[in-house]
Amino acid sequence: MNARIPLLLTCVALAACSQPTPPAVRGPTEVGVVTLKSQAVPLQTELTGRTTASLSSEVRPQVAGLIKSRLFVEGSQVKAGQVLYEIDPATYKAAVDQAAATLQNAEVAVSSAQLKDKRYAELVAIQGVSKQDADDAHVAYQQALAQVAEQKAALATARINLDYTQIRAPISGRIGISSVTPGTLVTAAQTTALSTIRALDPIFVDLTQSSVDMLQLRRSLAEGGLHAGSTEVSLTLEDGSVYPLKGRMKFSEVAVDTATGTVTLRAEFSNPNGTLLPGMYVRARIDQAVVPQAILAPQQGITRDPTGNATALVVDATNHVLSRPTTTSRAIGDKWLVSSGLASGDRLIVQGVSKVRAGDVVKPVDVAASAPAATAAASTQAGGL
Repeated sequence: MNARIPLLLTCVALAACSQPTPPAVRGPTEVGVVTLKSQAVPLQTELTGRTTASLSSEVRPQVAGLIKSRLFVEGSQVKAGQVLYEIDPATYKAAVDQAAATLQNAEVAVSSAQLKDKRYAELVAIQGVSKQDADDAHVAYQQALAQVAEQKAALATARINLDYTQIRAPISGRIGISSVTPGTLVTAAQTTALSTIRALDPIFVDLTQSSVDMLQLRRSLAEGGLHAGSTEVSLTLEDGSVYPLKGRMKFSEVAVDTATGTVTLRAEFSNPNGTLLPGMYVRARIDQAVVPQAILAPQQGITRDPTGNATALVVDATNHVLSRPTTTSRAIGDKWLVSSGLASGDRLIVQGVSKVRAGDVVKPVDVAASAPAATAAASTQAGGL
């Protein structure tokens, strides 16, 4: 009897070992989610262009003569009305003196003609002279008055020409290189400018935009999908540095360039230090429109199939995974601007996307979103929407 007890225990132990171990219960997969929120997002357009002076004037002579002196420093700032060149005035002073003498002679002739007209008017009343003689005396007096007016105009012209011997700055600005030196003969009809003055503060920036992009933008604004953006413009210079002052959009050209199919946009920038010079190549960012209720989705939460179709995985209220076909319009920083498929409040899976499928139950964990993208630039290289 005692010999059977160990044998019985051994059989019980073997029977217990032969029973299968129950599988471990697997919990829901943990995924990182971002709760989407609608926000106003400015759509920036990056355009290229060149700077141009706000005012530009070529300095030209209005009378002929020899340049007597140059009275400015090349490259300096000049003021409107400042004397830049002086033409030898000798012949023009003589012309003024001659015109003044001619006028004086005409004024003396007026006095004589006036006395004769008055005397003949008295005599004709007592029939001391004929009516014809009195009329002739009156006409002679009127002609003398006209001669005085003519000579006054001639004197004024002579004085104007004398004043033109001092060539003055037509506008205020920075003057360039002089094309003439003292002793050069200049004429009123010459094609070569003596120098050029350019006003550089403020300065204009002329940008070009595709007419197709402009039409698309205006259509979107008219349909109400977008709101008009601000007129503020940011500028990047040729060396990649950012110009510290913001500009303002002034207007767009009323015609399309038929050769390039583009429209010119003009912005104005303050240029107190003269950093911007005419002809510089620049890139500008413009807030042309604002999406009032935009959905920005982190790019890691959007997957694409081989044909390029976008899909997003979201977690519903019961923690089930849903697949959403999604349409994106452009990248804004590290996010996609979503046109359709996602809405405010959706919990988008951004971590663990490859571990789950539609229909799975998951454990969502909130992931800290990056900095608000409403301030990020939604840009293209040379176009609009």
